[in-house]
Amino acid sequence: MFSLSRNYFNVVFLIFVIILLLFFNSLNFVVSTISQLSPLSSSDESQQFVQEVLLPEDQNYCKPNGLIKDTCCDYQSVESIQGDMFPKVEALVKSKFFKYYKLNLWRECPFWNDDGLCMNRDCSVQTTDESLLPEEWRQEALGAIQMSPKGSAFQPFKVCTYKDQDFCAGDDPTEDMVYVNLLDNPERFTGYTGPSAAKVWKAIYEENCFNIVHKMSEGCPTCSALPSEESSSNFSPLDGLTKVPSSKAQLGALLQDLAEAPDDIDHGDDGEVCLEKRVYYRLISGLHSSISIHICDEYFDRTTGKWGPNLECFVQRIGAHPERLGNIYFTYALVLRAVTKLDSYLAQYPFQTGDQIEDEHTRALIRDLISSTKECPATFDETTMFKGPDARSLYLEFRDHFRNVSRIMDCVGCEKCRLWGKVQTTGLGTALKVLFAYEEKSLHYKSNPNLLNHNEIVALFNTLNRLSESLEAIQKFRKLYYNQLHPPVSQMQKVSP
Repeated sequence: MFSLSRNYFNVVFLIFVIILLLFFNSLNFVVSTISQLSPLSSSDESQQFVQEVLLPEDQNYCKPNGLIKDTCCDYQSVESIQGDMFPKVEALVKSKFFKYYKLNLWRECPFWNDDGLCMNRDCSVQTTDESLLPEEWRQEALGAIQMSPKGSAFQPFKVCTYKDQDFCAGDDPTEDMVYVNLLDNPERFTGYTGPSAAKVWKAIYEENCFNIVHKMSEGCPTCSALPSEESSSNFSPLDGLTKVPSSKAQLGALLQDLAEAPDDIDHGDDGEVCLEKRVYYRLISGLHSSISIHICDEYFDRTTGKWGPNLECFVQRIGAHPERLGNIYFTYALVLRAVTKLDSYLAQYPFQTGDQIEDEHTRALIRDLISSTKECPATFDETTMFKGPDARSLYLEFRDHFRNVSRIMDCVGCEKCRLWGKVQTTGLGTALKVLFAYEEKSLHYKSNPNLLNHNEIVALFNTLNRLSESLEAIQKFRKLYYNQLHPPVSQMQKVSP
């Protein structure tokens, strides 16, 4: 009898050991998969970040924690600030002053001959009749004069399109400029893909990021996302987008399929990348990732004929890449710091639209927004940058690289993509100009009324709004993904034994 009980105990113990070994093998597989995918580093901190993003136990999917690298704030603070400011910024960009943007939509690409124009209907831009706009806005070209080199005569319509302090190469106001109502031309999926689109981001990453990016970031909204022939069945035939896993088992398979070289920085020979270059890279990556979210959030479903959020698009292009997600928060923090630094300038700016009631409404919206920014904790410390013996040369290289990015936007073959590319690069360029090109005492309207032109102010706040909308969309996709992994339990399932 004792021998039988002993044998029974041995069998039970053996089964327990086998189950334990299988559990740890499964756990090692998941951790190994995550560490292969992590676009940050192999440290424990990075692995924890990836797990928080990709392996949720609750609704914290895509809800990162901790400090945002190279800023002075954390993710939770940014989401709290964004939640308070979002409706205020959204109301502001709908006002008359902020919804019109002037640009040259048909400027030739200065870097290569481009024949990849998008012929889709959704690529086109609806322009605005200038006769409907304030006369003050239409007189800008008439004031485009400058002194001759000898200072003795005027040369009308010959202007430099940018100053030394500008981070963007603006359009020549004497060329074919048009006004566009941004509300009538929303940034969303247009179907613009292929070699022409891919060349734009390739030029930005490989030629204008200080040579610190070893590969162009994948998942861009204008690059082809079609899977290779070797891809598994986790890819949907519609646009080649990754299917959203409906269970944690499928999530593991998804992670394996999405394995790729990390969106990382090549540290070069010295193993260290300076703060300025890191900031530049994260700014570009954040813009890129934000644009991707806009495309995924307003995606056209050819099956239903409706516009709406595409979870597959988000998972493939952003959700599975924590660095891209983090860089959106970084870019928002930097732009918000620039807006905060402009509070005195904005408080005195006239915001003329030709309608006194509209002007006062706009000023009221600005005052409300400024009051919110003053209550915000600091999000970015620009005083830590461009220090040391090489500060001046590094500053000029930083500025000139970004000017090239603004020029590359003229190479985008889709009108609507070009429009929003130019708006948002101008917005980021304006933020950089405010943060790095002027001392604090110069940021006052009365002493420096020509600090920013109409386009720069419009672009700055529309860029802040687009980044804010991206953070808002992340929360939307977070809930959609949670619901995908946790489908509602039916009444029959509840009562079944």
